Amino acid sequence: MFCRLCRLHKPPHTKGPRQRSFIEAGYTVYRKDVIQHHLKSKLHQYSVGKQASLASGLSVVQAFEPNIAMEHEAIIGGFKCLYWLMKNEISHHNNYPKLLSLVQLLGCSYFAKLKLDQRSNYHSHRIVDEMLEILAKIVESSIMEKMRASAAISLKVDETTDVSVIRQFDLHVRLLDKNGLVYTHFLDLVPLDNGKADTVVAAIKHVIQEKGLPTNKLYGLGTDGAAVMTGRLNGVAKQLTDDIPWLVDVACTAHRLALACKGASETVKYMATFRDHLQDLHLFFRNSANRSAALRNAATTLGLSDLKVKEVKDTRWLSPEMAIQNLRRNLPVVLSALADEATTRKCPIAKGLYTFCATYRFVAALYLQADVLPHICLLSKVFQKANVIFLHIKTQVPATLATIRSFWETGEAPLPGTHLPRLHADLDDPVGLGPFNICHEEERVRRGRYLQDPPRDVLWARFVKEVLKSYLSGLESNLKNRFPDFELLGAFVVLSPRAAMADEDTNIENLDILEEAHPQGGKKTLKRSGTPSNPTSQELSRTTVKLRSCRCWQASLLGKLSAAGLVIPVSSVSCERDFSTMNRKQAAPVLDGPIVLLTRSS
Repeated sequence: MFCRLCRLHKPPHTKGPRQRSFIEAGYTVYRKDVIQHHLKSKLHQYSVGKQASLASGLSVVQAFEPNIAMEHEAIIGGFKCLYWLMKNEISHHNNYPKLLSLVQLLGCSYFAKLKLDQRSNYHSHRIVDEMLEILAKIVESSIMEKMRASAAISLKVDETTDVSVIRQFDLHVRLLDKNGLVYTHFLDLVPLDNGKADTVVAAIKHVIQEKGLPTNKLYGLGTDGAAVMTGRLNGVAKQLTDDIPWLVDVACTAHRLALACKGASETVKYMATFRDHLQDLHLFFRNSANRSAALRNAATTLGLSDLKVKEVKDTRWLSPEMAIQNLRRNLPVVLSALADEATTRKCPIAKGLYTFCATYRFVAALYLQADVLPHICLLSKVFQKANVIFLHIKTQVPATLATIRSFWETGEAPLPGTHLPRLHADLDDPVGLGPFNICHEEERVRRGRYLQDPPRDVLWARFVKEVLKSYLSGLESNLKNRFPDFELLGAFVVLSPRAAMADEDTNIENLDILEEAHPQGGKKTLKRSGTPSNPTSQELSRTTVKLRSCRCWQASLLGKLSAAGLVIPVSSVSCERDFSTMNRKQAAPVLDGPIVLLTRSS
């Protein structure tokens, strides 16, 4: 039970509980004496006086106060509804009026104040876009405050072409909060006339000047590793480091890992063909409803569900591992569907795919990749985390290399727990691959001649020699080439707990490298033989002052180096996720920045 008059005029609170009966909280006792007590209360008398003053027209301002309050509350509610739509990546132009109608239907009657007349109702696309820009500015202002208070910052940059075929440049800032935690925030989205290095550098400098980024705190630059970004003579990183000498540029580790895997497949001719046929399998079933139905029928016969041949794409870093694992589990179903298409429909594409896939070498290569790719995928997931730092490269990459080396060194005796040890058993499984009689190494018929079927031990020895060792050695070589032990980045290990286990000379050498790279570094390092053998009192005093000043300076330098080490970016994954958001929203190019900012903000 509420008092409509008191809720309208909101009497000022003087004492007692904040939730007052009949005003903020409904009264549950339905008695006449309770109502009479409220009518005689000072709060109700205040509301009666306010209403009387409105009726007598004593004050124009007081007469408009209730309407102004209701309109203000309605506008705030409209902003909240729009923010909810953006956070959930729902189309705002079409769904914003519908959401307002829903909340009015649920009892929020003050939203009716947004409809001033037949034409002015805060529902038009122009008003919604203006509200969107206002929300983006509010979110951006908090990010700017955190950035200016951070001890060190770095930038992540990447460029893309949106659905409107407009080239845009995405920037993220990586910073430290007051508790020393690392955060990555969207900074800006800038349209570009072209993708040349000079144009990109001009765009970055414009954003730095417009947003007021402190260049003396800018320590890192993360890129996707493209030639225009990392060019040795005139790349974006080269031009920026000429202006900011202490800037450390890092190519995205996730991109480098994907390129290393692709390079390893290209070093072995069969693995490159194997990769192409995986994509052909996906396209064969995706482009035909009848073939997909045949695949589902075969899966139903074998008691499987949700079967789908997944796509392999270099731009989707986790897709090769998912496609390999899916195909390994469902290879009998895929072979059965291909055989059915080749025999009943006389499809030459199905016959060619079946001839390639129903071979010993294909199944062995499939099992090999099913053993190796999970470790690569795990490494990629580590690099894609938001709080990862470059010290993870020095620990995770060597661990992955050691695992790959263990596959290589075992050779003919695969490690237990992997898929390769089950290869021959799966080939003889009567409910699996056994009915397909996979006993030949490659295509059985070539140029009209039949190939002999050697024993399996001979097939395995050939596979180890021609595919397994070549592929694993190529993968190891590509990982080493893509992740060299950078001198500057490796020197930051002196700030980690592992430095306690290293020798003193190594730690001093790493500190010297960091000191020279820092803008305030130089010749201030305190030497070990800085104290005279027989000092006088004046010499002792001067030495003490030097010691104190050097220690204060070194402590300040170590703090700045620690902050710089934390914010130097490892990958540009956050920029890639912005591009995915832009593709899902498909808004006007001028609104891409505010939309990404609101959608990706925490």
